[in-house]
Amino acid sequence: MNLAYRDIKHNLLRFVLTNFGLSLLLGIVIMITGVYGGMIDEALRQARAPNVDLWVVEAGTNGPFAEASRISGDTRELVSRVYGVERAGSVTYQSVQTELNGKPLRMFLVGFEPGRPGAPRKISAGREITRGHYEMIVDRSAGLKLGQEVPLGTHGHKFTVVGLMTREVTASGDPVGYITLRDAQALQFELAPPTERREVARGGALQTNDQINAVVAKISPYVPVSEVAVALSRWKHLTTLQQEQQETLLSKFVIERVRNQQFLIMVLLIIVSAVIIALIVYTLTMDKVRSIATLKFVGAPDRTIIGLILQQSLSMGIFGYFMGLILVLTFEPYFPRRLVLDPVNVSIVFAIVIVVCLAASTLGIRLALKVDPTEALASSG
Repeated sequence: MNLAYRDIKHNLLRFVLTNFGLSLLLGIVIMITGVYGGMIDEALRQARAPNVDLWVVEAGTNGPFAEASRISGDTRELVSRVYGVERAGSVTYQSVQTELNGKPLRMFLVGFEPGRPGAPRKISAGREITRGHYEMIVDRSAGLKLGQEVPLGTHGHKFTVVGLMTREVTASGDPVGYITLRDAQALQFELAPPTERREVARGGALQTNDQINAVVAKISPYVPVSEVAVALSRWKHLTTLQQEQQETLLSKFVIERVRNQQFLIMVLLIIVSAVIIALIVYTLTMDKVRSIATLKFVGAPDRTIIGLILQQSLSMGIFGYFMGLILVLTFEPYFPRRLVLDPVNVSIVFAIVIVVCLAASTLGIRLALKVDPTEALASSG
């Protein structure tokens, strides 16, 4: 006879309602785990999107994501001539905000040279950019449609959406868009008309737009990447970062504080879950004091009583965990941020829940072991 099963069956409604509330709490823990994984994945997507081996940026910086970087546009030609460089491309990165249909629209724009490294990886709808100006490829999360025009820049140029991507967003959740390098340089470096007129009137020299944020390079498989990086590092006005270094900067430094915040919230929720499970088990044990006393009076060993409490505690944790997981998977498409539920991380959370249930049950076990068998006679009398 399984005493835990019979007790749950006898109080089925209370067990279901209690576990439903617990499942909401554990669901939030699983959700934060997914947000944590999604945030790291989205941050790394920025560095992995060009599919390159080296990043050449401004000297003394860790650009273009961790720090601002600005180098001359002819740097790409210099990098292309280095032995081992198979292909190279110039790129720019900038955050822009515009207004469309009376609503603000914020995007992270990437300027690239068509046919060179730095182009979008995969287009889910539409086509590649074929014109030299005013065409755009953007992530679906921006809410834009093919053929729609988007005004950008101080001059109000309208960019036509010709392609759509999926799951291309920044670590902050902004949709990523791609435009040609020339258009990106105009948006990032050109002056607003009033400022430009003022500079001309005062006889000042207008700054050149032939600037970029980085050069990305694909290295020949027959040449070690480190060898090319050493060769490029001889130019004192440039800094060379390998792909692994760029990913480390993004995952460990750029989003470090946000990662720590997410981790702290997850730990606090696990502690709260442990306290709630302990209180529930303790309350259930108090309700069964007479039954436990009766079991002791008829000679039931302590391991039977301990097993009863442990099984109930574990059943609550397992039921609540899987109910929470089902809820997260059901409502995942409606979350404002992308969730990445890695099987390893989900399994770790499950193991933590089991440990928490075992630890939380100790409060109820201590109460049960202190019950005097004579209370069964006192209660019945």
